[in-house]
Amino acid sequence: MNAASRFALQMEGQTPALPLNFNIFMAFAAHLIGEPLSQYYQDHRVLCASNYAVVELFGVDLVQAISDPYREAHDFGARIEFPADGLPLCTKPLLGCPEDLAKLVPPVPEQGLRMMDRLRAIERFRRDVGGELPIMGWVEGALAEAADLRGVQNLLVDLVLRPEWVHELLEICTETGIAFACAQVEAGADIIGLGDAIASQISPAMYREFALPYERRIFDAVREAGGTARLHICGDITHLLDAIPDSGAQIVDLDWMVDIPRAVNTLPTEIQLCGNVDPVGVMLKGTANRVHQQTLRSLEEGSGRLLAGAGCEIPDGTPAENLHAQSEAIEEFSRR
Repeated sequence: MNAASRFALQMEGQTPALPLNFNIFMAFAAHLIGEPLSQYYQDHRVLCASNYAVVELFGVDLVQAISDPYREAHDFGARIEFPADGLPLCTKPLLGCPEDLAKLVPPVPEQGLRMMDRLRAIERFRRDVGGELPIMGWVEGALAEAADLRGVQNLLVDLVLRPEWVHELLEICTETGIAFACAQVEAGADIIGLGDAIASQISPAMYREFALPYERRIFDAVREAGGTARLHICGDITHLLDAIPDSGAQIVDLDWMVDIPRAVNTLPTEIQLCGNVDPVGVMLKGTANRVHQQTLRSLEEGSGRLLAGAGCEIPDGTPAENLHAQSEAIEEFSRR
């Protein structure tokens, strides 16, 4: 049974004999094939080649078009710099003042330079491995995209001082997210990950007002288009677990701070979980034995609902032996 079939089984609420390895790779994957990060972010051919390398070497069970949070922001018109071998930088918020919202023009995915590059990656994935491996696209959640356009500090102040203005911005970001997500499903994505990292930094009440309804609208569109909805909020989301089922997510990523048994008991059984090995303390800095034990622990605590992986992106520089230890732990768990 290939990874695509095992994933389909998992999403039907059954437990595949061999758990899926759903690690997120970005910078690590680019450097694995000797490419600078600027090429990984801007050339879908490099992104695809790096994905094929981690699949082959480390038993990863999906290919993924995730790269950085600025694809939509770039095509909105934000100024994004790409150091030769560093992380992309937004040098100046596009929305420097609230009045700038009136000039904001939503991008069309099929015409945006960087959004189109992601669509090309997904089309290549579909051509090369469609039906064998799940293909994951990605969008920014409306609140995360608002933070990219306005700046995190500015947006957090806006949530308090001008909430109605924020909702106007979130409407625009949501419609862009829906269009981009649906274009990716049409291009061949089986899964759409939605990153809403800023949501872990706000209260449950604010999450229900400023993030949850917009996540729901994007995920409703994803599911209607035939894709699977995956929610990724970096950090500790323990305080949001009660609300997250209303997002419409079918997979919820758990960072290392989140207690898996608590998530299992809080989230409905139809929601699959992913994670939650510490990406830095264990995957990057831990021994192979510790990686092995933590991977087994997470799978045991996941009660058959867990897609194996780190709580967030595999850090650049993670030892290869740790990734092999993770794969070996997944195989050991399947033999049990």
